[in-house]
Amino acid sequence: MSPLSPDALKVYWSANEVATNLLVFVNLLGALLLGFIVGYERSYHGRAAGMRTYGLVCMASAALVVIVGYPNSWYGGQASLPGTGDPTRVIQGVVTGIGFLGAGVIMREGFSISGLTTAASIWASSAIGILVGVGFYAAAILLALLSASCMMFVSRLEAWLPSRPAVAITMRFREGFTPRETVLAQAARDRGYEMAGGSLAISYDQGMAEWRFVAVALAKGSGAPIAVLAEELAAFEGVESFKLSHARN
Repeated sequence: MSPLSPDALKVYWSANEVATNLLVFVNLLGALLLGFIVGYERSYHGRAAGMRTYGLVCMASAALVVIVGYPNSWYGGQASLPGTGDPTRVIQGVVTGIGFLGAGVIMREGFSISGLTTAASIWASSAIGILVGVGFYAAAILLALLSASCMMFVSRLEAWLPSRPAVAITMRFREGFTPRETVLAQAARDRGYEMAGGSLAISYDQGMAEWRFVAVALAKGSGAPIAVLAEELAAFEGVESFKLSHARN
């Protein structure tokens, strides 16, 4: 029988295969929602990895694990035929290789990190390909739809939910001027921010101090806009130069 004959293709859409695919989908949906919960905590505190990143990674991880529990449904129920290799070894190699590929799209500039969601989506795509490879076509389609929906719509959900946006601040002071952390901390609070713990970095060059830190809003909407901060920093005592940018730390 030809592998492309209607009878050969029907085995991938038999009642048992569809039922297994739906069970896999329930696991994927549950993992996605749980990933959202963990990711929201990170997103709320202005971290780089938010709901989309955690949701995609959690869902893709569930996909790779859950299919191992149904080996009799692989390749349309033909995984036990003579000559069939061990797909789990191939899956392990694919996941490891994709991990290195995903790491290549993550970039860091100062306190800002970008590319995490792209890296997670690449990893989720590898899980989609694995599902297709073992013959879980319905689950692969549903995983692709969930992944695309996650990347398109969850950012809007994150913007609607309470959060604490962050701003990366670099301040270079005039020669001989000694800044005080308490003064900067109070100035940040007056403008609806607080200095993130452990983010302060201080350097000296030719007698001039440079302070770098992340200011996190006390609540959503409480922080002054970055343009207003720039105007006020221009008149701040002792400031020679400064740099502001939105931070995902």
